[in-house]
Amino acid sequence: MNKILLSAAAFALALPTAVSAQAAGSILIVDSDRVMSECTACKSAAAQLQSRQATLRARAQTLQTQLQTEGKPIQAAVDALNGKAPDAALQAKITAYQTKERSAQQELATSTRTLESTAANVQQQIGNKLVTIVETVRARHNAAIVLAKNSTIANDNSIDVTNEVLTNLNTQLPAVSVTPLPQQQQQTPQGR
Repeated sequence: MNKILLSAAAFALALPTAVSAQAAGSILIVDSDRVMSECTACKSAAAQLQSRQATLRARAQTLQTQLQTEGKPIQAAVDALNGKAPDAALQAKITAYQTKERSAQQELATSTRTLESTAANVQQQIGNKLVTIVETVRARHNAAIVLAKNSTIANDNSIDVTNEVLTNLNTQLPAVSVTPLPQQQQQTPQGR
């Protein structure tokens, strides 16, 4: 009888441990916000992108100042006409100003698209490597799923593998290319 009670007690004590171990192995947590802010490649790329964004803002300000400086006398000359048509010389100045304005807008739009493409390329490189690393960590821990920590209401720190993921990311992806996304090559069929 004592033997049966001891066996039952041992089983009862072992059951929560086994269930807990199995539960801990089935779900893992990664603090993706922390990974993205602390990884070496992430910090380096973010600094470069911020610098390029500041350069773009400065260029936009310079172009705006140049256009305002050049546009004021032209606007004053047009206002002085009181609705009359401008002469050929003033019309040439207006046309030249409008061309410069369009050119500045195109330059800024192109630079903005390039910066956005560069940011997307950085995110893609980091994201692709991060997914690969998280999948490797998930498989190593024999887990069924890995959740983003910020997607959970509460979790046990024992299932948090952020440090492992961050270490692997820093090792496997020390830097990324801070360039625009590669343009897809348009292939044209060759005639035979």
